[in-house]
Amino acid sequence: MATGDAGTVGSGTSDFVVVANRLPIDMERQPDGTVVWKRSPGGLVTALEPLLRRNRGAWIGWPGVVDGDEHPIFENDLQLYPVRLSEEDVADYYEGFSNATLWPLYHDLIVKPIYERHWWDRYVDVNRRFAEATSHAAAEGATVWVQDYQLQLVPKMLRTLRPDLTIGFFMHIPFPPVEIFMQMPWRTEIIDGLLGADLVGFHLAGGAQNFLLLARRLAGAETSRASIGVRSRFGKVDLGHREVKVGAFPISIDSADLDTKARNRSIRRRAKEIRAELGNPRKILLGVDRLDYTKGIEVRLEAFSELLAEGRAGREDTVMVQLATPSRERVDSYRSLRNDIEQQVGHINGEYGEVGHPVVHYIHRSVPRDELIAFFVASDVMLVTALRDGMNLVAKEYVACRSDLGGALVLSEFTGAAAELRQAYLTNPHDPEGVKDAIEAALNQTPEDGRRRMRTLRRQVLAHDLDRWARSFLDALADTKKD
Repeated sequence: MATGDAGTVGSGTSDFVVVANRLPIDMERQPDGTVVWKRSPGGLVTALEPLLRRNRGAWIGWPGVVDGDEHPIFENDLQLYPVRLSEEDVADYYEGFSNATLWPLYHDLIVKPIYERHWWDRYVDVNRRFAEATSHAAAEGATVWVQDYQLQLVPKMLRTLRPDLTIGFFMHIPFPPVEIFMQMPWRTEIIDGLLGADLVGFHLAGGAQNFLLLARRLAGAETSRASIGVRSRFGKVDLGHREVKVGAFPISIDSADLDTKARNRSIRRRAKEIRAELGNPRKILLGVDRLDYTKGIEVRLEAFSELLAEGRAGREDTVMVQLATPSRERVDSYRSLRNDIEQQVGHINGEYGEVGHPVVHYIHRSVPRDELIAFFVASDVMLVTALRDGMNLVAKEYVACRSDLGGALVLSEFTGAAAELRQAYLTNPHDPEGVKDAIEAALNQTPEDGRRRMRTLRRQVLAHDLDRWARSFLDALADTKKD
């Protein structure tokens, strides 16, 4: 990366800069030992790529390799600027503060957050490095969009370095109520960090309201918080010398692309093969999640087990498939979760399965995208029983793949998606009987009711896609220059 004094205005050439924990690429080592970079299939880069190309855009992030070099990577006209992280950075900033402190705190204390001073110190240090890298890449007057909970201090640090920039921040996970957030020993520093942005965005109005309350309480700022709701998506924080706009922007998916792929003849053929491989059961239940304690995988397993025990689901003609992508396997709570879930799967199959015919099929690895789409098409009931989730895009992906108007969605009330997907079978994952009732209703819905529900769900998902989300945020960010 080009070097220069931190804070040199206009030291870079990029008019639009995205800042995220990860670069949108993965390293692949070839058989001859050489390294190539392959673009990861993330939705965010797909939505922003045209904007990045038009505006000499840059993406700042960690390439996923410990102690990698910081030379810019030019991938299909995208300028990617790596931030180097050491083994200690990954352990303290990422696995420690981001995922053992912030993640559980922001997900309603499902597990107890750990507050370690040296993790916080490392978080501050890494956020500073991201801010400095962004300062070097951004042209004078550029627009910068900072992403997610790992980088909450970057907006203020970057504003100090580069007051000429327009800075947006979007939170991809829930933002907790005041009573929970106030546990954080460094609560004021985090709110001050976010207030460095011109626009702070959340999935739902509730997260924005929580932030406005905390800005008033911890930063002593005047806020207009009553305006976020049905009539307006925005509130404001008055810092005296400038205003920060706060709003709700429910994220979505590239629904048209998924809809097209799910109609593909080879995908449809593979979906039929999946049903055949599962023994052509009458009903297939599907869960697709990162292996994370927020996802409520154990909730749906327990509900399915009890439905089988009570005869409300037939062991001879109903199967469940759980695709669980490995996640944060060096974090103790995640290792414990994997053991618990795998024991649960073994118990259910021991009780209700037959030789060659388990009732739960559990896959603990990443599944290729086309295979995942085929599973969506093949399944009769999608189970999303998250205990807490900022949005949950899997629910929207399932809906986008059901052009046949088949299938049913069981959806936790504690996902952001529940605010939009009202025709799903909504359920409280903390109420075991309610979860069982929702699954049973989805299994036994009439074809007419199923088509009516899915038609309404698809109308929402296809109209409110990822491009619309990105444009709405960036238009609101551009408007802050006019205010």
